Amino acid sequence: MTRAHALAGVDLLIGIDDTDDLQSPGTGRRARALLRELAEAGLGEPAGATRHQLLVDERIPYTTHNSSACLAWRSAGGNPDAVLADVIDRAGRFLEGVCPPDADPGLVVAIPSRLEAAKLVDFGQRAKREVLRTSDARELAAALGVHMSGHGGTQDGVLGALAAVGLYLSGNDGLFITLPGLYELPRETTIDDLRARIPLDLARDGEYRQPGPGEPIELDDWVHPVLLDGRTVLLLEPPRERPDGRRGWRTAPRSVVKQH
Repeated sequence: MTRAHALAGVDLLIGIDDTDDLQSPGTGRRARALLRELAEAGLGEPAGATRHQLLVDERIPYTTHNSSACLAWRSAGGNPDAVLADVIDRAGRFLEGVCPPDADPGLVVAIPSRLEAAKLVDFGQRAKREVLRTSDARELAAALGVHMSGHGGTQDGVLGALAAVGLYLSGNDGLFITLPGLYELPRETTIDDLRARIPLDLARDGEYRQPGPGEPIELDDWVHPVLLDGRTVLLLEPPRERPDGRRGWRTAPRSVVKQH
């Protein structure tokens, strides 16, 4: 039997950006808090959230790293239409309630099955290499029928929020700032135990070698799978032989993971 991939059933994408200032929690923490709030409201369940790195350029105003986030959501009853308005309302009020006065938060909410994905993916990829305008984002969102709204300041965060959704849709950009169970992992585990604890599709090193059943995997204190080929992938260092003769594995360093 083929195992369904970890992101199967995602039917809403929520992009957020420009939610912080230098003294406040970053977009990653905001994303995790928003997912909890939506779940507590009975609107479905979170599949995870990804961080996407956009262009760093002196012509672009940003707080620290110019990254945005895309939240992947499974709607209650598998019916995104039934929860769409409530998700938009709650997410907007959440941003207005937690973002500091100096932030320029933006929100995008989309039903991926109804998107002309290629145009949105192209926009996200351009945002990684070009200086785009907020008006570009608003025009594209209107053309695609995607909800877009600003919730403070200049509202310039709508650009990064839209780019995050496009980059998630590409299936090959971003690291997971949260997955169900990600922050309760032990320091050492196996591939079967990992898959029982978090929605993980694959663990591999740079040569595509994978841990076998029972082979120990040492987890660093910074564990973030990445989005590759539309799947959740945990990057590993090359295996090493342990004193007991078994292969041992360790999560790849932050510098490698952040390349994604």
